[in-house]
Amino acid sequence: MKKLIIIIIATAFAVLPQFLNAQVKTVKSGGKKEVLDRSVRPQPAPAPVINIGKYESFELDNGLKVFVVENHKIPRISYSLILDYNPVPEGNMAGMADFAGQMLRTGTTNLTKDELDEAIDFIGADLSTSSTGVYASALKKHNGQLLTLMADIVMNPSFKEEELAKLKTQAISGLKAQENDPDAISDRISKLLVYGAAHPYGESMTEKSVENISADHCRAFYQAFFKPNIGYMAIVGDITKAEAMDLMQKHFGNWKKSEVIQFMPETPALPASNIVAIVDRPGAVQTALRIGYPVDLKPGSEDAIKARVMNTVLGGGTFRLFNNLREDKAYTYGAYSQLNTDKLTGRFNVNTEIRNSVTDSAINEVFFEMRRIREELVPEDELSLVKNYLNGNFALSLERPQTIANFAISTARYGLDADYYANYMKNLAAVNAEDVRAVAGKYIKPENAYILAVGKAADIAPRLGQFTGGKAIRYYDFNGKEYDPNTRVKPAPEGMTAENVLKSYVNAIGGEKALNKIKDMTMMASTTMQGMTIGFDFYRKSPNKYMMKVGAGEMVFQKMVFDGTAAKLISPMGGENKVLEGNELEDMKVEAEMNQELHYAKLGVNLTLEGIEEADGAECYRVMLTYPSGKQSTQFFDVKSGLKVKELSEQGTATFGDYREVNGVKFPFAISQQMGPQTIDLKVLSIKINSKLKDDLFNIN
Repeated sequence: MKKLIIIIIATAFAVLPQFLNAQVKTVKSGGKKEVLDRSVRPQPAPAPVINIGKYESFELDNGLKVFVVENHKIPRISYSLILDYNPVPEGNMAGMADFAGQMLRTGTTNLTKDELDEAIDFIGADLSTSSTGVYASALKKHNGQLLTLMADIVMNPSFKEEELAKLKTQAISGLKAQENDPDAISDRISKLLVYGAAHPYGESMTEKSVENISADHCRAFYQAFFKPNIGYMAIVGDITKAEAMDLMQKHFGNWKKSEVIQFMPETPALPASNIVAIVDRPGAVQTALRIGYPVDLKPGSEDAIKARVMNTVLGGGTFRLFNNLREDKAYTYGAYSQLNTDKLTGRFNVNTEIRNSVTDSAINEVFFEMRRIREELVPEDELSLVKNYLNGNFALSLERPQTIANFAISTARYGLDADYYANYMKNLAAVNAEDVRAVAGKYIKPENAYILAVGKAADIAPRLGQFTGGKAIRYYDFNGKEYDPNTRVKPAPEGMTAENVLKSYVNAIGGEKALNKIKDMTMMASTTMQGMTIGFDFYRKSPNKYMMKVGAGEMVFQKMVFDGTAAKLISPMGGENKVLEGNELEDMKVEAEMNQELHYAKLGVNLTLEGIEEADGAECYRVMLTYPSGKQSTQFFDVKSGLKVKELSEQGTATFGDYREVNGVKFPFAISQQMGPQTIDLKVLSIKINSKLKDDLFNIN
């Protein structure tokens, strides 16, 4: 079967930071010209006195706490309900809380999902639900209708099994897409490492856990935690306290309170020394790197503001980590750190994506910066820059009325001083270099971190041994299951070779004789992107002419043409045309060959049978292909059927299914191509064999 080349046109927007140093500006002052030396940083002004804004509050008899922020600029009101409970371990039903939150939006005992959707759309409202609350917003004239719908959702959800089935199907599709998304993988496994599998923060949804969840489980979760006495309602907009009191009593006064059991998970401990873990992505040319560990840093604690300043210096924006790994070393497009507060357990985390070849160098630079901020005082000009940056962000946030409501809720939830946010800028201004070094010594742990690398293990594992302290590197799959890399791939039967696997594949799809009868082939396929149908037209002519066209209707976005000797990427809609040269041209010569599987030896493609490994639920022969250019791809062939089911390459992961016979040869009619977070599901519409394609079709000029 021929490998399909899928090319997606992407436009990237880069924002270049501007920084002015040592400016000399001429101005008029008193009739004279005065030169201002802008290389000298002005002295910081005293911390401004800020007006956080007013809010009013009250509490219903059932314990629901309500905070009202009046804003009469536009006739619109928003309601944010937050339920304050500690997350619970879900075990083999991980994802249950998320499903319970989503199901609130799928209908009530009074309204079906369609009726609910229609009612929300009719008044032009926004209404969303989650496992921790409900958000709703609409024009004031629709206030009564909005609250009727919101209260119905909160107090009378229906939890129908058929609605859950739809959500589960969507979730499983999303999980499959995440399997080849390095960011999603990094997030899942880094949480597992930092918090542990028994901690709620360390759990992640899997296909198996999704299958275990029922509507009754979601209903039980709702009944346990959706209680007004742990609820906080933020109301923002064109409304007064008096109006809010009447409306809350009318719509939520009958919401029954009851005791809520608060689960208290054990606080995860720091690793005694650095631990290295790898998630193997054989086709990856980059490594998604995460370095992290748990921290005990509570919201509003004495260290919280100091720690925020310290982390911003380290990597909270375009500061030290960014400048080191991107601007100085050119290892990455970005490198950042996070130091999160949490009432249970916070987390420190560094994330970046780098080339496989510099993975160890990047880790060393991260540790260098972590040690530097622990040991050295931050220069005053750098500290001033960071504090100004944080001041600006805080001041901008005050322009949003919702911020005031959030401050009020946070003050109540975490027991903060009443003037905590009013004094925020003053306390931020008071942070000095000694404070930064002190909190860095407390929370920055370069010797006690989990180092997670998601990338090509064969390339990166030898580079990471230096960070293990003599311990073995841990290996995890997408679902967080640890495995021994030496046993994951089982040896192939004695006498079985890569060439034999390819012969079995050729026989499975129709045999060499049937393949050689193909003199030309036309394949039409399509996919849907953002509501638009995109067509992919493929044309091949023996021995090695190839053309692919991507477009929508009469519009052609891109063409790839190979006339047997030269290749060109053509962008008819004003893009730059590109003649393929070097390794790109060499790779095209392989890809364009009709029935390339019959001609690998002639084409200079080396085959290596690496063993037997499970792929998409089936035992498969794992075959590594190495092109003359050095490019590699890993292909998986079902041991029983002989068919190719999966391929890993630099472009991502492709899966093949729904094989159908055309003129005595089987072709996959369902092809899924994963490229980073983007999944392209191609449906083959038609395949024509030997329709006598003209050579003019493959003209590159």
